[in-house]
Order: sequence, then structure tokens, then C-alpha cells
Amino acid sequence: MAMFGQSSFGGQQSSFGSATASVANPNKDYEIQNPSDDSISSLAFSPGSIQANFLVSGSWDNNVRCWEIDNSGKSIPKAQQTMQGPILDVCWHDDGSKVFMASCDKQVKCWDLGSNQAVQIAEHQAPVRACRWVKAPNYSALMTCSWDKTLKFWDTRSPNPMLSIDLPERAYCADVDFPMAVVGTAGRGIIIYQLDGQPKEFKKVDSPLKYQHRCVSIFKDKNKTPTGFALGSVEGRVAIQYVQAVNPKDNFTFKCHRSNGAVNGFQDIFAVNDIAFHPVHGTLATVGSDGRFSFWDKDARTKLKTSEACEQPITKCAFNKDGQIFAYAVSYDWSKGHEFHNTQKKNYIFLRSCFEELKPRQKT
Repeated sequence: MAMFGQSSFGGQQSSFGSATASVANPNKDYEIQNPSDDSISSLAFSPGSIQANFLVSGSWDNNVRCWEIDNSGKSIPKAQQTMQGPILDVCWHDDGSKVFMASCDKQVKCWDLGSNQAVQIAEHQAPVRACRWVKAPNYSALMTCSWDKTLKFWDTRSPNPMLSIDLPERAYCADVDFPMAVVGTAGRGIIIYQLDGQPKEFKKVDSPLKYQHRCVSIFKDKNKTPTGFALGSVEGRVAIQYVQAVNPKDNFTFKCHRSNGAVNGFQDIFAVNDIAFHPVHGTLATVGSDGRFSFWDKDARTKLKTSEACEQPITKCAFNKDGQIFAYAVSYDWSKGHEFHNTQKKNYIFLRSCFEELKPRQKT
């Protein structure tokens, strides 16, 4: 793996994100070539333990692809793996040497990037919706959750899980930031888990949202301690929820991914497909079925930016380890059914130099 200095990334001399605007790329962002033959379900950047930036993406075409992103924003295709069903999630091992891939074929595989070999390390009785690596002082494990209504922790060296926890319903979204995990289920369930020592349920939370959960992302406080989560729903709304709110008013919800102005008295409301927190500023990005990404400051409760609309929904987003790059995937999310599936429209992954745009505004 080549080593790249991060300092020049998105700097004045780079060509990063200097594309011309087009119908497919209205935000003039850097396009990754040939990202997928079907809708993109998952994106994950390599961890801070390795110097180079690698991006992996999983897709409904059963493939997981890996690119190296150099400091001018150019993407270099590295490798690809295939599973027996659509990929629903991907995540990295903390040392940056392996990627975990969760599929509708009910399996999770571990892809060793050095040898380019993939081996099965986990299984469920139904498609695996999410996977997250857990790095604790006394154990390491892969957390998986599934539509089979279970949450499991795997040692990766044993065919049986270290621990299996029953969920009240099918898992729809999950996130981990040690020592905290949160799982959102069908029926608007939210369960918070404590991962130190041994994973155990911390508490169930009444949903602050009235509609189906679509995505969840844990955020940290100023001391870099995981302290709450943002939850997105199909009804163009995000809830900011603290695990132990000092003041009940600290928890709030905000509307997003909705059309401006009512047409015939109706407003178009779109699903929030993904939420990601900036690793340096603590601000957040949301992406939606309206084809837009928006950047927000939850502490000042302000919107920092909304993008131009892409020609298809944005299904997923991710920040790289130092928060210089924002990646987002544009592909059909089937939110309007099969009759709106246009095979002529391509799938895209775009990269954007984002560090300045996500800075909290200084209070005047």
C-alpha cells in the first residue's frame, strides 16, 4: 500500500472535486469510475490505523469493491469480492487489514485484503442487515444483526457466536462506538447495549419518531465519549437522542429531506437513508431519497449546507478518518416502487472535499 501524506488532500494544489456540473453530478464532485451494476447499500472508509485512504462499497449486485483514494481525489480500483446475495452492510477491522461483508445470503464473510481471500465467519437464519467491529480492552468481536430477530457477537475464529441476544423484532439499523451499541428494529424499537466487559442490554428507548427507522449513528461528546445517537426515519425526520440527557430538552427532532413549498397543499417528504458524524467537528451529514445531502450542526441546531439534487436518491454516505473526504452513493432505493426503476440511470459514488463545509459556524 502506498503511503500518502494527508496534508495536501483537498489542498489548493489538488484537483479534488473540481469536476464540472452535470445532471448526474450537480454538486461538481469527484466521481469514482464503475462503482456498481446495481444499487449501492453500503460505504466504509478505512480506519485511522493505516495511512492510506481506502473506500469499500457493497451493492445489490452481490459485490463488494475496494478503491484506494489518493490525495488528489483520484480513485484506484484495488479488488472485488462476490457473495451469494445482495450486500446489505460492510465494515472494517480496526487494524485496516480486513473488511467484513454482510449479505442477504444469511452469511458474513471476512475479506483479508492482503491475500484477497474471503472466508465465512458468521451466519444467521435470515439476511444479515448490519455488521460492526467491536474492539474492547478484553475482547474483539464482530457484531451482526439480522432480520431473524437476533443480535450476535462473533470471535471470527469460531463457527459459533460468543453471544446471541434476541431482539424484539427484525433489525433495521445498527451502530457501534465502543463502549456503546444501538440497534433499531421493525416496530420502531430502539435498544442500547453496553459493550464493556461483556455485551449486555443497557436500556430500551421509546422511539422519538412516529415512522419506520431507516438509519442510526452514534455521536460523541467533547471528551470523545459516545453519548447519544441520531436516528433517521422514512418520514424526512431525524431525532437527536442522548442516552442520559442532562435536560430532557437536549433531545429533539428536526425535519429534513422534504420539498420546499407545498404543491397543491401537499409537501413531498422523503426517507432519510443515512446519517454520518464528522470525525473532527462532530457535525453531521444526512442523505435522503430526495437525492440531496445536507450538513448540520446539532449543538447550534442549524443547517450548514444543502446540496443540489442528484438525479436519483442518495442511499449511503461516509467520512474518511480525518474528515477531509465525504463520500456518497447515488442509486435507486426503490422508495417509489419498481415502476420508477430506470435501468438507463447509472449508479454513482462521489467524493467531496468537505472539511471546511462541516466546520461549526462561529457564534457572533
